[in-house]
Amino acid sequence: MNGMIVSADWLNDNLEMPDIIILDVRLRYVPASSELDDLRVKGARIFDLENDFSDKNSQFPNTLPSQDHFEQSCRKLGINKSSKIVVYDHFGIYVSPRAWWMFKVMGHQNVSVLDGGFPEWKKAGYATEKVIGLKFEMGDFKVDFNPDMVVNFEGISENLKSRKALVIDARSSDRFHGLVPEPRKELRRGNIPNSINIPYETVLKDGKFKSQNELKEVFDDLESEEMPLVFSCGSGVTACIVLMASEMSLKNENKVYDGSWTEYAQIAD
Repeated sequence: MNGMIVSADWLNDNLEMPDIIILDVRLRYVPASSELDDLRVKGARIFDLENDFSDKNSQFPNTLPSQDHFEQSCRKLGINKSSKIVVYDHFGIYVSPRAWWMFKVMGHQNVSVLDGGFPEWKKAGYATEKVIGLKFEMGDFKVDFNPDMVVNFEGISENLKSRKALVIDARSSDRFHGLVPEPRKELRRGNIPNSINIPYETVLKDGKFKSQNELKEVFDDLESEEMPLVFSCGSGVTACIVLMASEMSLKNENKVYDGSWTEYAQIAD
């Protein structure tokens, strides 16, 4: 469990491990919205990113909830301080890195991503079950927030002057260069000044993370050996994919701009 990612084979072999908690990460959970969505890894618990693990009072999507809210939501899922957490999603690698990063921010280090997610699990023929409403014994999860892993709008604005950190945007090249409209209605096109573009698909291959050597090639052109890296995207989700990839291949300090382009485009001149 020291690794950031685990394979479907490893997870299948360790389903009965004491303290293991498997979380099925859903961006917008709609119960039984399709046949695939109605299935999960055997024993997995639904991690509802939008409804249970985002700040519902924020004007921007998918932003971090308060420390107390995150703590209570984890306890309701039966998560403990001692839990060994594996997160996955139904796209392969998409929203699960966001959940991984959130646990890291909240001080829980024993968390990994299932490489290839549910498609890899199902392809291997391992046990699945239908999603049903379950209640869990309250956990004793405790938050130990790490503010050094998060950047807000003020931090991004200050960095425009200091240039102490390199901002990496995980959106598609067309979105980064403003060649296509943003998915969010009426959100202006463009990018944060001085940022560079590494689309999140660049670090993936067949729904999994590329090898460490391949990831080093992705980041090979960065002139920032000692510079902190700040990852951004549309709303802070896919930014975490590229952040995870950088942690597998670089030694730089990593942060996420939680509001990402959705916030910056609406606040900055």
